[in-house]
Amino acid sequence: MLTFVFRRLLLSIPTLLVIGLVVFLLLDLAPGDPLANQPLSIPPEVREQMRAALGLDKPVYVQFFLWLYQFFVVEPLVLIDRTFGTAFAADQVRILSWQFRSPVMDVIWQRMPQTLWVVGMAYLVGVLIAIPIGIISAVRQYSIFDQIGTLISMIGFSVPTFFTGVLLIVIFSVNLGWLPSIYDTQLVVNDWASFWQQVRQMIMPVAVLALFNASQISRYMRASMLDNLTQDYVRTARAKGVRENAVVMRHVLRNSLIPVVTVIALGVPTIFGGAIITEQVFKVNGIGQLLISAIQNNDIPMVQTLTFIFAVLIVLFNLIADVLYGLLDPRIRYD
Repeated sequence: MLTFVFRRLLLSIPTLLVIGLVVFLLLDLAPGDPLANQPLSIPPEVREQMRAALGLDKPVYVQFFLWLYQFFVVEPLVLIDRTFGTAFAADQVRILSWQFRSPVMDVIWQRMPQTLWVVGMAYLVGVLIAIPIGIISAVRQYSIFDQIGTLISMIGFSVPTFFTGVLLIVIFSVNLGWLPSIYDTQLVVNDWASFWQQVRQMIMPVAVLALFNASQISRYMRASMLDNLTQDYVRTARAKGVRENAVVMRHVLRNSLIPVVTVIALGVPTIFGGAIITEQVFKVNGIGQLLISAIQNNDIPMVQTLTFIFAVLIVLFNLIADVLYGLLDPRIRYD
């Protein structure tokens, strides 16, 4: 297993380099100038000095390798400095946001807690709901529970989240007045009253995203369970007198989780990426809203960094999913 992990980590290096190069070149070709919003009264020589300060006077390949160095070396050193009080990155040049005029990673870390609170909680709730629903729907195929679960899953997966979000706002905020329609990102949780306020403002965005995630994962869980329930080892276990609950939970469930693990693992990067549409609907000041703002303001370094972070997370969780395969199925050997 360790040999396989090491081999995959080595393979991920050129993969990420190619992805980073493609992202960097595509966004470098995008129209726009970071100094376009500056006053026209700025002298040309001062404007050129500002471009040089942003690193725009260097060739594209030099900018790319400087960006990689800042992403993989400087930013981790900054994180170490903040954690342990060292000064390894004291004189290092960081990736600067054209929009905020501050380091990109500082802005991302400021937005990350809001995204993890809402999108992370929604994904966790969706997984915890989807797996039991998928199991029960498969065991009780074509029952009332299965038909209701199928109907809700089709609705949750087919209806876009922006429509579901607006619908909940109209019902629970406008008509009933039970829940706030706008997420207060400045709220500080320091007592029971503020905690309850935080829970109230999270209910609708978490419900919208959890319904979408649970609809997809429960369908995969049901299909995988139905496929394994017809296998020979299940009939053999039943013929030996093994109780039905033991057959389902001990044998069928473990094998059925193998394809579902891929769906769950590959969905985790979306937590850090934020729910772009849902964050816009509920005004959650998270990573998704940050990406939209960066695109609208032509903040190329921010868009490049966020896109590359998503790529790194996808490659990482692909590896985690493969490792989990070996833990769930003893027949799978990588060494």
